[in-house]
Amino acid sequence: MAGYSQSLRSAIEDTDMAHEVAVTDGRVAIAYFGQAPWHGLGRRLDNPATAQEAITAAGLDYEVSLKPMFTAEGMEVPKRRAVVREDTRVVLGGVGPDYVPIQNTEAFEFLDAIVAEGGLRYHTAGALGKGERLWLLAKLPGYVRVKGTEDVTDKYLLLSNSHNGTSALRVFFTPIRVVCANTLAIAHGRGVGQGISIVHKGGLRAKVAEAQKMLGLAHRFYDDLEGQINRLASYYPTLAQLKHYFAALYPEPDNGNGIRTRNIHEELFRLFELGRGQDIYGIRRTAWAAYHAITEYVDHHRPTRAAAPQDRSALRLQSQWFGSGAKLKAKPWDDALLLVSS
Repeated sequence: MAGYSQSLRSAIEDTDMAHEVAVTDGRVAIAYFGQAPWHGLGRRLDNPATAQEAITAAGLDYEVSLKPMFTAEGMEVPKRRAVVREDTRVVLGGVGPDYVPIQNTEAFEFLDAIVAEGGLRYHTAGALGKGERLWLLAKLPGYVRVKGTEDVTDKYLLLSNSHNGTSALRVFFTPIRVVCANTLAIAHGRGVGQGISIVHKGGLRAKVAEAQKMLGLAHRFYDDLEGQINRLASYYPTLAQLKHYFAALYPEPDNGNGIRTRNIHEELFRLFELGRGQDIYGIRRTAWAAYHAITEYVDHHRPTRAAAPQDRSALRLQSQWFGSGAKLKAKPWDDALLLVSS
């Protein structure tokens, strides 16, 4: 297995940078229903998919295995193993001795098992990098309608898994505002909004009951969410409150050179007035609109380092679901609720 040493080194070096959509044999590893998430890349489905349909359409029907790790000099690395994608023989990462892979089919089957009657349907499935990050987006029945308007937020479950040892398998609630595809970051990292997290040490089937319990809490979660959104959509902040609200997320730097920060503030005010869905009667100029000025900026306008359009889109998704974007949007949600309570 000495041949894995060089590719393993490259995989580890690229771990934080490989956010592009995975491509295998010229096929983009995405399947989607509805609006194309990445500039038309991937396979469009005529209907929401079952587990098997999604895994086949997105090209996720590969397995990973564990192999010994070696240095460039041929010495075996103790207590470390390489995670190898079997169809391409690419090394996805290095893991410890207790790591147990969760195969893609297992992840789909796990999410299917949460809904005993098999009613779960996938709207988007795909992989990033070389196939080391997998995600599944499944729609739950119903929606949240804000103040009886046309502003609707859909209810989703998001499953994410990695094959490089960087994260556990996670399942959590992901509300998405339909009119602008903004992802809400609510109760991030705490409470029911966090969902469940399963480390790669086996025992996946034993977690089904816990996941089903979490799904049972979905009704309460979204009932609470609807009440909170309606509170935000019924409050009209002053100009001074808006300035303070945006500055809390992007404060002026101590060195006084705040040109970039002021440009961001100007963009947030523009999105507050003219952003997607901000002209809906009953929503315009409310605290709900202020929060979505931030979510639209983070999800769709915040600069990225990627050059190609499809890579920028993939990097944004990685950020808004799993990374800095999700964390960035969590504080303004809490701040907005404090604002309407003051």
